Amino acid sequence: MTNTPGEFIWYELMTSDPDAAADFYGAVVGWTTKAFEGGVDYRLFGAPDADVAGLMRLEQAGAPAGWFGYIGVEDVDAKAREIVAAGGTQHAPPTDIPGVGRFAMLADPQGVAFYIMRGASEEPSTSFKPNTVGHCQWNELNTTDPAAALAFYTRAFGWLKGDVMPMGEMGDYQFINIGEQMIGAMMGQPPGSPPPNWLFYFGVDDIDRAAKAVTDRGGQIHHGPAEVPGGDHIIVATDPQGAMVGFVGPKRS
Repeated sequence: MTNTPGEFIWYELMTSDPDAAADFYGAVVGWTTKAFEGGVDYRLFGAPDADVAGLMRLEQAGAPAGWFGYIGVEDVDAKAREIVAAGGTQHAPPTDIPGVGRFAMLADPQGVAFYIMRGASEEPSTSFKPNTVGHCQWNELNTTDPAAALAFYTRAFGWLKGDVMPMGEMGDYQFINIGEQMIGAMMGQPPGSPPPNWLFYFGVDDIDRAAKAVTDRGGQIHHGPAEVPGGDHIIVATDPQGAMVGFVGPKRS
C-alpha cells in the first residue's frame, strides 16, 4: 500500500438490489460497472481513469442499504485492537482477500461503521481524489458527539484538526486534514436526521443533470442543489434502495 496511512482508499455500497444500484449510479455519476474477478458476487464501480468503489448485495435480509469507507492502515490487526481498546466495536475480524489485501470492519464509539484495510497493491488508490469527476471528493461524518469523534479519529488515524466553520444552532463544521490535504469534515447530527453515519460526496460533471438523474431513477433529494465554499454545488440524497449519498459538482446553467 503506497497511500499515506489514514487516507480513505476505497468505498463500498451494500444494497438490496445491485442491478438497480448499478443503473442508478451509472446515470447519476457516469460510473461503469464490472464484476470482480475473485469468485465472489462483487462488482466494481469505475470512473474513466480508475475503479473507485465496490458494490455488493446485503447478506442480511431487511438490513438498511448504505455506503462505507475503507481507511488505509499499516497493520490491520494491531489497529483493530487499538480501536476496540479506545471504545470502538469490531463487527468483522481481520480477514485476508487474496490479491487485494487485509481488512476489518469496525465502528467508532458513537456507532458509525467503517473499514480499515492494508491493500496488497503497490499502486496508490485514487478513490478519494478532490476535484475529479467520478471520484469521492469529500468525507463527512455526522455524529452525536463531534468532540469525542474528533478525538477518536485523530488518535486512531493521525488526522489533524483543521479550520472550523460555525453553523449557528447546528454547531460547528469541523474540517479534518491529513497533512496539508483537507479530506472532509465532522458535524453534529442535525435534528430529525438519520442515525450517525459517514456521508460520501462523489463528483459529477453537472449538478443539475445529476439532480434530475437522481429523481428520474427513483432516488430522493433531501438537500440541494446548494452552493458550498469554492463555488461547487452539492446534493444530499438517498438512492432507490435507501442508501444516503452525496454528490458534488459545478452548476452549469
